[in-house]
Amino acid sequence: MKKIIRILLVAGALLMVLTTAASAAAPYSTYIYSADGFVMESPDAYVPDVVVDSEYIGKDANDNYVKISGLKDVAIGTDNKVYLSDGVENKIYVLDSYYKYLFTITDFVNEQGVRDGFKGVSGLFVNDKYIYACDTDNNRIVMFDLKGNFVKTVKQPESALFNTDTIYKPVAVAVDSYGRLFIVSSTTYEGVIVMSDTGSFYGYIGAQKVKLSAWEIFWRNVRPSSASDVQYVSSEYNNITIDDENFIYVTSSSLDEDAQASATGSDYAPVKKLNASGSDVMNRKGFFAPNGEVKYSTDENDTVYGPSTLVDVAVGPQGTWSIIDQKRSKVFTYDQQGNLLFAFGDAGNQKGSIAAIKSVCYQGDNMILLDSDSGSFTVYRRTEYGNILIKALENQNTGNYDAEVDDWTEILKRNNNFDVAYNGIAAAKYRDKDYEGAMQYYKDASNAEGYSKAFKEVRKDWMSKYFWVVPVVIIAAIVAIAKFAGFASKKNKAIALKVGQKNIKEELLYAFHVIVHPFDGFWDLKHEKRGSVRGSIIILIVTVLAVFYQGIGGGYLYSKGFSSAVGTLLSILVPLMLWVIANWCLTTLFEGEGTFKDVFVASCYALLPLPLIIIPTTAISNALTLDESALVSMFNGIAFAWVGLLIFFGMMITHDYSLGKSFLTAIGTIVGMVFIMFFAVLFSTLLTKMISFIYGIVEEIQYRI
Repeated sequence: MKKIIRILLVAGALLMVLTTAASAAAPYSTYIYSADGFVMESPDAYVPDVVVDSEYIGKDANDNYVKISGLKDVAIGTDNKVYLSDGVENKIYVLDSYYKYLFTITDFVNEQGVRDGFKGVSGLFVNDKYIYACDTDNNRIVMFDLKGNFVKTVKQPESALFNTDTIYKPVAVAVDSYGRLFIVSSTTYEGVIVMSDTGSFYGYIGAQKVKLSAWEIFWRNVRPSSASDVQYVSSEYNNITIDDENFIYVTSSSLDEDAQASATGSDYAPVKKLNASGSDVMNRKGFFAPNGEVKYSTDENDTVYGPSTLVDVAVGPQGTWSIIDQKRSKVFTYDQQGNLLFAFGDAGNQKGSIAAIKSVCYQGDNMILLDSDSGSFTVYRRTEYGNILIKALENQNTGNYDAEVDDWTEILKRNNNFDVAYNGIAAAKYRDKDYEGAMQYYKDASNAEGYSKAFKEVRKDWMSKYFWVVPVVIIAAIVAIAKFAGFASKKNKAIALKVGQKNIKEELLYAFHVIVHPFDGFWDLKHEKRGSVRGSIIILIVTVLAVFYQGIGGGYLYSKGFSSAVGTLLSILVPLMLWVIANWCLTTLFEGEGTFKDVFVASCYALLPLPLIIIPTTAISNALTLDESALVSMFNGIAFAWVGLLIFFGMMITHDYSLGKSFLTAIGTIVGMVFIMFFAVLFSTLLTKMISFIYGIVEEIQYRI
């Protein structure tokens, strides 16, 4: 009985622990994206701590619970007090740092001594002196001191530079350290309004570019007068915030989905970081542009599809910043370089899920998300993982590199898929001149630019020790090529006088004559039988192996990754056979003198420049940096251009066509290749459906029997 009781007690304790752990778990998954665009789960950086509603806030001076009907924005003061704007009740609620009620800002006496109030209050900004409230439907900004006393109203700017046709409806405001107001107006398309609290208008900054279709651009150039017929206006911003260095972060949700989805730079980006002059200075060095969700459905029939709808942005600790996706009720947090640190959140009614996410802000180590539907906000507590992450960024920003490496190592123990950690360790090792170690970590982070930088230092060190090797290798290669060229020329001349069938060695050696003397080379290939099908097949196999080697044998910066032998074979064989079949079919109708065998042999012999150039450039790529990639691209381009010309001249000589007729035949052959592919796909689709139909009938018969 004692043993049974002990077992039951232990089981009960374990059950309580598991229940507690389960109840503390977030109702969402935290994730990041790999370089290939795959979702990878990550430890939670923030977990829901408390949901703050009217009952939690407490009672006002009249002993009534604070009525929250339509929260629009949340702001945090320098003393960690919480400020809420309610656009339905037209009030501003001020809470202490523990989210308990302090006072309400509602009616006030304005400059004229008249009792006044809000009408559609929305965006808030709080600094160490004032509370700035966007009184949207009254077309003004209202300023209060931190005790809630009225200070002044900032009305629509009065300036010749301010468009008199513009309807001034401020929805968000930020104030820099110089007291300048940066205002987002819901009906202003010229950009962010910059003005003083006295009403002086400084101008607009950061206007979004207008994305025009190719037809619109063409029409405006052809008929310039049409520019006045259609008004092309940029999209307006919807929210704004500012960091300690006076950089402005703005978001927009009214961009065209195609423009937003293709925004990899500052043009059409749904979130920007603007300097005082309005230039976008945001770093976008991550795998994907920091625009929110990366992989999403484009099917309009899905419940949630298309790119993220961004409605707010907040600046966090150590240069981090977060945006919220209203469409998915998610938060995406990035570092100063634009790397995704973590994404989390989901729509719902559980603790931690937000039904209608509206605003985001940071309160020290906590993150606050506003739910406009439920009249509440959720406070998220930073986890141990999140604390280590922020500490690593702090050490990185302050130059404490040894501690930074320790922090990133701790991060990798918890999340070995986190590329930012690999990059952080690699950068620290690079600064310590451990270039080989930096190369490995940059490689783990799929950071080609960093890998190239570290590899350049390794190569520089190697060159300082073995500088004599490079000229020796170059000279030896030149001598070997010259010797082989002389040998091949001498042998081919001797073979030309040989009577009878050539052996395989002689047929392959003749290919080197064909690629440098295409006119007489292809003529003799056909009429003097200097080549054969077996020689063509060997050249084709060598070409396939060269392309396969290119995928796996190049340097890290140039390797295309592992490709199956079947895939590589098809990538060469399919285009080649399509060309041979289409060309033979077409030339048979237009007096071509070449047979199917002649076309195949000539086309295969024309492939020889590919292995001759691809194999050495692939080997050399192991010693090249990213800045020297143009050399590899140039030589590979020469190889394909050379092959293209040889195939063209081979067709012309094989069929005894003129230059003009050969050009038209080449175009016709390409069109024929397209038709063959179309009919092949159509036939395979019909065959698949037929097999599926027959299989269904067989299954039905078996079922009935």
